[in-house]
Amino acid sequence: MIGTGIFENKVLITRAKEEDLDSVYYIEKLCFKNPYPIQLLLFYYRIFPEGFRIARIDNKIVGYIIFIIEKNDIGHIISLAVHPNYRRRKIGYKLISSAIKFLKMLDIKTIKLEVRVSNIPAINLYEKIGFKKIRILKKYYKDGEDGYQMIYRL
Repeated sequence: MIGTGIFENKVLITRAKEEDLDSVYYIEKLCFKNPYPIQLLLFYYRIFPEGFRIARIDNKIVGYIIFIIEKNDIGHIISLAVHPNYRRRKIGYKLISSAIKFLKMLDIKTIKLEVRVSNIPAINLYEKIGFKKIRILKKYYKDGEDGYQMIYRL
């Protein structure tokens, strides 16, 4: 049956390719007050392509996650975004789970991220996964808003 949704809307998480960056940048601009410039997205892609994952539905990029491994063997989630039309479908959860699984395979024990104190949906998602707020980052964002640093221990 066409339109039943049985095979539609299946989320596929894969490593990004350089040609995906325009779609990622489009989502970045939709989702953030101060989006990262495309040059910074390209930088993260080039320094650690394994940490640049995308979510697709029906071959359309609908979300992404960028993470790196810092010198002290800490995973750092740099950015996570889901297109506004595709939220509340566990796409963010699947992207984070993909990152955690990959970092665990590399024997990374700690993952950190930063989030705006006003971003309650993201904070709720991170806490549901197991991230804990460890400190407030005063005026962390360009517009002066505070952030939380959150940690997940494997």
